Amino acid sequence: MADNTNTVLTGRCYCGAITFTATQKPQVVAYCHCESCRRATGGVAAAFAAMDEEAVVFKPNEGRIVSLTPEVSRKFCADCGSSLTGRYAYLPGQVYLSVGVIDQAADLAPQIHAHDAERLPWLHIDDLERLAATARSKINSSPK
Repeated sequence: MADNTNTVLTGRCYCGAITFTATQKPQVVAYCHCESCRRATGGVAAAFAAMDEEAVVFKPNEGRIVSLTPEVSRKFCADCGSSLTGRYAYLPGQVYLSVGVIDQAADLAPQIHAHDAERLPWLHIDDLERLAATARSKINSSPK
């Protein structure tokens, strides 16, 4: 990793069994308030960095797949359970990295809220645009 001058982001699961490098900055970083993301991550909201899937390399692999929602697959470390990625059939060519496993997370402030209609009523993060449902329109319009 250290000798790859094209590396922009790095990360790992909690136990370090899975690592990744990315050669591009995220297309967008978003909070997601949907119940599925909350349950998958264990957080009151999830935060994901949308990446071109060709820009991210996982070692030894992307993790164990869990797919409980049609057209959505999530991957986790089989050893420690860290939430690593989400992939959505309606957003082909992209992988969504969990911001919490990215080493440079402090530099990746979310830009939007997705599924705000499902936000826990006591959670107030007031500094960003709010979308009642998916951020698909914002993500699809992001430059690649």
